[in-house]
Amino acid sequence: MIALVDCNNFYASCERVFQPKLENKPIVVLSNNDGCVIARSNEAKALGIKMGAPAFKMQSIFDRYAVHVFSSNFALYGDLSNRVMNILTESVPAIEIYSIDEAFLDLEGVMKPRQFSIDLRAKVKQWTGIPVSVGIAPTKTLAKVANHVAKKYKKEGVFVMKSSKTINEVLKYIPVDELWGVGRQYAKFLMERGFHTAHDLAHGSESWIKRNMTVNGLRMVKELKGISCYTIECETARKKNICTSRSFGIEAKELHELKEAIATYANTCAIKLRKEKSLAHSICVFVRTNPFKESAKQYNASQKAMLAVPTNDGMEITKQALAVLERLYKKGFNYKKAGVIVGDIVPDYSRQLSFFYQQDILRRQRVMNSLDYINTTMGRDKVRLAIQGFDRKWRLKQEKLSPCYTTRFTDMLQVNLDQ
Repeated sequence: MIALVDCNNFYASCERVFQPKLENKPIVVLSNNDGCVIARSNEAKALGIKMGAPAFKMQSIFDRYAVHVFSSNFALYGDLSNRVMNILTESVPAIEIYSIDEAFLDLEGVMKPRQFSIDLRAKVKQWTGIPVSVGIAPTKTLAKVANHVAKKYKKEGVFVMKSSKTINEVLKYIPVDELWGVGRQYAKFLMERGFHTAHDLAHGSESWIKRNMTVNGLRMVKELKGISCYTIECETARKKNICTSRSFGIEAKELHELKEAIATYANTCAIKLRKEKSLAHSICVFVRTNPFKESAKQYNASQKAMLAVPTNDGMEITKQALAVLERLYKKGFNYKKAGVIVGDIVPDYSRQLSFFYQQDILRRQRVMNSLDYINTTMGRDKVRLAIQGFDRKWRLKQEKLSPCYTTRFTDMLQVNLDQ
């Protein structure tokens, strides 16, 4: 049996962990620059607030119903996600971390999967404060369906789909557009041909499914029938590229502003490479104006460059990124977004040390390790490259950012034991 553990309204739940007064209150979390709604509590959903809705259009609802609005705090969300995943990893023989708030668990050998999941759910809640739902079934696709049902059982939060009878009954109430792997276009295509529910699809012609939905569609249908086609993938595939990009809170006009941003993004890419024990052999920089300002002059450009040797050295990657930016920059434009992509990624053990540069590479590697240690223990960006700047006006607008309770010493909650 396979279990899918899904954190309930994850971003909103993270905001509640350290602010219990928000329990049962409507919460929304906004995207970069506080632009759109990217997460909602159940109470906010009940008010009709839609995913992706522009924040300024929702302001009247926010005010009328006292909705608690937060800027996205990815440092907090990422740390709490790691804590949840660590608990899950210690509890089962195999786990596939599917996203920041979802994981598939291998329940092979678990004698009582339902009770095990109830206990695991309680443990995650007690240790992290994050509520989760657990769906259990013979296949990944059915586990997704079971999790969908589990969310409706709020008290227990666990649902098991094991017998053919239970599976068939549940599939009758699952619309095809809610199935894992069925996008908007496929859903429309299927409904036009009489497939309205997962049950309809599970009992359709396999040859027709394969012909019209490729082998992936056929695998999905087999999984709906209880035939496992997707195993638990314990090892995370190495990323082909890593991108760091942001929209600016205030449009950047001058080259020095873009340099600060690109240097910051390049260094972030390097940090991610080192965390994954990887090296990059290429770098791409892009800049663009605001496409939604039709009255403004538009400019959108990108350029790729190869690095002399694969590296995760933040100083070297930043140097090359700035050289590319110099070639891209054109004066007279208001830049809204920029980014850095490092690609052609290889594992760091494949590094080939040049006879001429071996000592320099090893020395710089020690410098990077020292920077990582300082910034991990003392706080993010405590030590950074001077080119990253200090008065970074272009930075994200995050006017409603909650404290980084678990990743920044100055934001830790204080408990007064004298009262």
